[in-house]
Amino acid sequence: MARTLLIGNEVALSTTSSGGSSISNASVVRIFNGLAGNATVSMASTVGAGDTVTFTMPQSHVEFLEKPPSYVIWASSTSVRATKVGFTG
Repeated sequence: MARTLLIGNEVALSTTSSGGSSISNASVVRIFNGLAGNATVSMASTVGAGDTVTFTMPQSHVEFLEKPPSYVIWASSTSVRATKVGFTG
């Protein structure tokens, strides 16, 4: 059974693409939606890039996002929080 390895501290995601973060060059990010409703999470290859992709997260949901380490993410609310993680076992 795989377990989550915490590698970094949890941070609030920026609400703008210009504030997008790679979450310390993470290749796996644990994302939690603490918003009282749906939130959107977006990802791009670099800040301001035109290759943005977006998905919707339900309230109180946790998602593990695998991404290239340099890619940046942001969300529709600062109630969406992210942590650099890995998997063990």
